Amino acid sequence: MTRYQMNSKHAGMALDRGVQGVLGRPVPRIDGIAKVTGAATYALEHPVGNLAYGVAVTAPVGKGRVTSIDTAAARALPGVIDVIAGDGSLPRDTPVFGRPDAPLYDGTIGSYGEVVGVAIAESFEAARAGAMAVTVRCEAIPGRFDIRDGQDDALATPEGALLPDTVVGDIETAMREAPVTLDVTYTTPTQVHAAMEPYGSIASWDGDRLTLRAPVQLVTGGIAIIARSLGIRPEDIRILSPFIGGGFGGKTATADMLLAAVAARRLGRPVKVALSRRQTFHATYGRSETIQRIRLGAGPDGRLTAIGQDSLVGQKAGASAFFEPVALGAVALYAGANRSFTTRTAQVDLTARGPVRAPGEAVGMLGLECAMDEMAEKLGLDPIEFRKLNEPSVDPSTGKPFSTRRLVDCYDEGARRFGWAERERRREGDWLIGHGMATASRVNFLAKATARVRLGPDGRAAVETDMTDLGTGTYTILAQVAGEALGIPVEGIDVRLGDSEYPSGSGSGGSFGAASSASSVALACEDIVAELARRMGAASADMTLKDGHAIAGNRRVALSELVGASPIEGLGTIEPGSNSASWSQSTHGAQFAEVAVHAVTGEVRVRRMLAVFDCGRVLNHRTARSQAIGGMIWGIGYALHEHAVVDPRTGAYVNRDLAEYHVPANADVPQIEVFFIEEIDRQANPVGAKGLGEAGISGAGAAVANAVHDACGVRVRDYPITPDKLLAGLPPVR
Repeated sequence: MTRYQMNSKHAGMALDRGVQGVLGRPVPRIDGIAKVTGAATYALEHPVGNLAYGVAVTAPVGKGRVTSIDTAAARALPGVIDVIAGDGSLPRDTPVFGRPDAPLYDGTIGSYGEVVGVAIAESFEAARAGAMAVTVRCEAIPGRFDIRDGQDDALATPEGALLPDTVVGDIETAMREAPVTLDVTYTTPTQVHAAMEPYGSIASWDGDRLTLRAPVQLVTGGIAIIARSLGIRPEDIRILSPFIGGGFGGKTATADMLLAAVAARRLGRPVKVALSRRQTFHATYGRSETIQRIRLGAGPDGRLTAIGQDSLVGQKAGASAFFEPVALGAVALYAGANRSFTTRTAQVDLTARGPVRAPGEAVGMLGLECAMDEMAEKLGLDPIEFRKLNEPSVDPSTGKPFSTRRLVDCYDEGARRFGWAERERRREGDWLIGHGMATASRVNFLAKATARVRLGPDGRAAVETDMTDLGTGTYTILAQVAGEALGIPVEGIDVRLGDSEYPSGSGSGGSFGAASSASSVALACEDIVAELARRMGAASADMTLKDGHAIAGNRRVALSELVGASPIEGLGTIEPGSNSASWSQSTHGAQFAEVAVHAVTGEVRVRRMLAVFDCGRVLNHRTARSQAIGGMIWGIGYALHEHAVVDPRTGAYVNRDLAEYHVPANADVPQIEVFFIEEIDRQANPVGAKGLGEAGISGAGAAVANAVHDACGVRVRDYPITPDKLLAGLPPVR
């Protein structure tokens, strides 16, 4: 077994000596055919016999107490088997990041749509009818349904938080003394998970052993939460999650899994539970609304002397210590001796908040990067030049050296490809054309991960880890890593994921999945390479592996011959070490956008986008590009569309479906180009890659917003940018 802790610069391994030439190539997804033909099995599609169906019953008030639950009418309906409600065995809420279990129903209601029961029937239609027939009576009391309601007694950042408050120098004095200052407030609304795949699970019991077929991003962590919530041992739970139809931080351990497990145990037969889209809005966590005060102070030369991003966010009262880390991307981004990045959390009676793609940077960059453009305008500087002037040589908040940082190269390459120097504000009929840019920044993490690799007598290799694939390309990149390390074509690698009986991987989240899981696979291959070299009578460094053969000492031997009758197995584990504390590590990029704003209607059309990213080694250029494009599309949504509107009387989302909760459609998405500045980051992990999945959304919305301002002169600081807000600032049409 090879175990490696990142405590120093990684010096290289078999992966770096590989000559197979598959790593980094734009290899098509090896699971692509299964997905486009419908052969890929998602959670709700597993064939399970004797299946019953469950539909959640939820609370109709945002704050209060249940006074009675009448299930008689539901039980009388044809096909209804049982209704479990109000007995304390069900979760009243979905577990959120930072909490190890789901709070069980106790009669109190802390947010609209909490689970109070589940109707179980022989068919989904009967279960739905049964759930609708349950009468839940409540005593409602006034609640806090806006973070402003809780700002007076908002909580300070707790110790040990992902983003501790960072205050350096004296920003108040620096702002008073700076010749040029900006002090503005940006706001972002509540946003929800809207993955195409619904939240749904199938639970079955074999004695005391529970099997869950469910979309779980972090398998090991999900098991821990489910075990605590159900009061069973983690080793008695098996999770199967080979394919996930979009997770984005929300699919860890959710209400549907616990409902299905409780119902299946009660009935003694498998139960499938899927949350409706409306229930998903309220019974799964989303992203907090934010109020961001951004302060910038600079001299006439454009060099910052003060920079601050101080935010108010929300969290469901008592849910967990998690908060939206708004300034996560800003803390290490720009120079400035006097700095303030703080967060306060208002306790509200709304759906719990948890990680949504790029927690912190996705919304924090919307404020910071637009404020940077506002400041550049005040100083009379080009937005890129202003950012370059404030490029730090070390992390400006901690003094740590950067592992790698090619941000200036991203600016230059992006500007060249986009035609930034040749841009011009112009009018085409009633359309006003403008251009904008923004910085992308996403902190880089490494997570503990283990993988097993077996090289069989037939010369094929199998990779096993409970790591998951959300559609990001994990199957493919792990095959490429193993193929490069072992000298085997990709088609000779079998990748098996998403089964908790495999070694515990990092899971998918925080943009750490690709680098962490790929590192564990590469380390597992080290064991195999060492054994192959021993059998060849050579040192590993003197042996070449290519096309299923080992070459050393003027000998070329098929791997199948070296393996013999029994497989050669390797087990690799990677885990964080001192490097995470010694180096400042982030993925960086530059985002560019061209938009058209209609002078009469205020309609915005994004015409083109382009981005250049510095993300270390690119493991697969095709899947990396797809990840970046997906994030940039989401950035368009955050800039122009997404807003979960809360009814201030009840705490309910009034637009709790995909007809009214607007996300970008095909017609909203322009031509998008993505490029990479590639430098292997030896301080980050053994494969030298840095997270990309969340960097794409960071800065993308700000680039669009800056382009809107460039086009029409209206600066909207209250997201999303909608026509009514633009029309309020546009001159009347004569």
